[in-house]
Amino acid sequence: MIATDIINGIGVSLILCAFFLQMFQIVNTRNTWYLALNLLGSALACYGSWLIGSIPFIILEGTWCLVSFTGLCRLKMIPAHI
Repeated sequence: MIATDIINGIGVSLILCAFFLQMFQIVNTRNTWYLALNLLGSALACYGSWLIGSIPFIILEGTWCLVSFTGLCRLKMIPAHI
């Protein structure tokens, strides 16, 4: 196993972990952990895709990372009482 496989494997595992937690209603999509797992997982998968030169997956994971980051920032801006 090479380093890119490990990086991509960890990234995809984090994304799948977030998906599993959401599907079994352990967290919802507006949960900090859900967004953080997606952010870190997609960032790693994007980096791994960049290392192997897979442009479609760089675009996919890069977009996923930006959307997760935006969601996390927006979540932190919402007052706690809402």
